Amino acid sequence: MAIMNRIERLFSSKKKNILSIYFTAGFPQLNDTEIILNALQSNGADLIEVGMPYSDPLADGPVIQHSSMIALQNGMSIKLLFDQLNHFHNSSSGIKSSAPLILMGYLNPVLQYGIEKFCGDAHSAGIDGLILPDLPMYEYEKEYRKIFEKYNLDFIFLITPETSEDRIKKIDKLSKGFIYAVSSSSITGKDKDLNEQENYFKRIESMNLKSPVMIGFGIKDNRTFSQACKHAAGAIIGTAYIKAIENNSIEASTLNFINSILEPSANV
Repeated sequence: MAIMNRIERLFSSKKKNILSIYFTAGFPQLNDTEIILNALQSNGADLIEVGMPYSDPLADGPVIQHSSMIALQNGMSIKLLFDQLNHFHNSSSGIKSSAPLILMGYLNPVLQYGIEKFCGDAHSAGIDGLILPDLPMYEYEKEYRKIFEKYNLDFIFLITPETSEDRIKKIDKLSKGFIYAVSSSSITGKDKDLNEQENYFKRIESMNLKSPVMIGFGIKDNRTFSQACKHAAGAIIGTAYIKAIENNSIEASTLNFINSILEPSANV
């Protein structure tokens, strides 16, 4: 029986208002990964998604696409990212990682790296889960599930307002960790009124899924975070955080950003 990893421990100990933050590895600067991980963890992020930059990120909006382009220009690669994560994971000078870490990216670079090698190296580097939006459910189930489970990596599926109830139930059965509920079918970072998605959130909530649900895409401030948390275990923020750290001190901007999400009075 697989050991419960940090994602499962998080969701078993905290049921609501879970804050997950996404950042692109290698952005703003190539070696900022550990600085960002420490800043996020010490300032209250419950879950951290590390983006593996890719040249053709289909689901990402202009801000994350730009951060991926800069990261690749800076020289970020999967191998270098694993080196950075290993250093962070094993460093006595840094904060020992307690927040679960998830790698998010696209299937092609992972296949080029070698799926089993990738999973083994991810596990060794302290990774708890993977999000690969372009990995079909059928392929995951038939070809890759056993490999991910061998290395105790939760695979996180995405659902959208267009995902059928049957498919959501199937995903719920297959899922470990949580389900990533995309608030709309558009790209990340696009401004949208979460009130429009209210019926979708309520529909998912009424299905009483066994897996916790996290809402992402369009979450950017205390209002949208609180609104998403009414219907789910928590919410995921990427674009707004990347904007916050792009031209500012990572430590100071991370502190201010997380405070502004968690505390209404911190919003300007």
